[in-house]
Amino acid sequence: MALPNRKPDSRPALRLVDTRKLDRTEWLEVRKTGIGASDAAAAVGLSPYKSPLELWLEKTGRDDTLPKPDPKDTTEPVYWGTLLEPIVAAAYTQQTERKVRKVNAVLQHPQHSFMLANLDREVIGSPAVQILECKTAGEYGAALWREGVPEYVQLQVQHQLAVTGKHAADVAVLLCGQRLDVHRIERDDELIDRLIKLEARFWDYVIKDTPPPADGSESADRALRCLYPGSGPTVDFSDDRTLSATFADLVMMRADIKDREAQAENLKQTLQQAMGNADSAQFETGRVTFKRSRDATLLDVDRLLLDHPELVVAYASTRPGSRRFRVLT
Repeated sequence: MALPNRKPDSRPALRLVDTRKLDRTEWLEVRKTGIGASDAAAAVGLSPYKSPLELWLEKTGRDDTLPKPDPKDTTEPVYWGTLLEPIVAAAYTQQTERKVRKVNAVLQHPQHSFMLANLDREVIGSPAVQILECKTAGEYGAALWREGVPEYVQLQVQHQLAVTGKHAADVAVLLCGQRLDVHRIERDDELIDRLIKLEARFWDYVIKDTPPPADGSESADRALRCLYPGSGPTVDFSDDRTLSATFADLVMMRADIKDREAQAENLKQTLQQAMGNADSAQFETGRVTFKRSRDATLLDVDRLLLDHPELVVAYASTRPGSRRFRVLT
């Protein structure tokens, strides 16, 4: 998709859809019509959670068998993010004395129609900042914020600034439910220009209904299994030099990994033997621990079913099969 070489568009964003009367299902359908701000990092291959291939499945409606978070499940981060968003916004106002309000619309870039945005809040009456992005981070997610705003969130915000034409946003993140940090992100027109081009390249895959290449991530692995469930005939790549070379490289790399794992296991056992009964050991560049875990109570399923075979029928369930990738030489 060719993009004209123009200066950053200063026109206001278009209000594509009023979200006040949309339920979650309808809102997700609207999101399929373009790249939202939270999709930006995945679209350009920089999301730690989602690959371009998995995002492509979502945008083309092929994600039915992919696992999806339940917004009502209290164990899911999406539940707490939604629940705490107004609290984070209120805490931001209390901490900064800046007023905010909701934007009840899906916004669209005035020039690049595939670029959409949902803003958590807009900041009112402040010449310095116009957008508020609310985030929450738990015990594990907080580690991503130690050096400031994570890259995937920076891309999300730059996407919002691109769509709206605004020049600055604040990211308010509630860390472990106890501390609110506020980070300012200024508009970066050079980064936005690159972002638009990369997002346009991804959207071209959607328009042409052609999957983007896998990137080696767990997300791409899930997407491939969803896209290609299997049970097809054998395909012969013997005459394809590129794929045959790829196969040969894979065989060599796996053999090298196996050798290195054996070497690593030998080194580990050398340290374990030297430690004896010690629980930990200190070295010049770090330390290791070798502790006994607590005893656990396990259910002897085999014995249970032997004594009560009727439970097999009463509690049997079917687990869907999955494709296994085996290398044969």
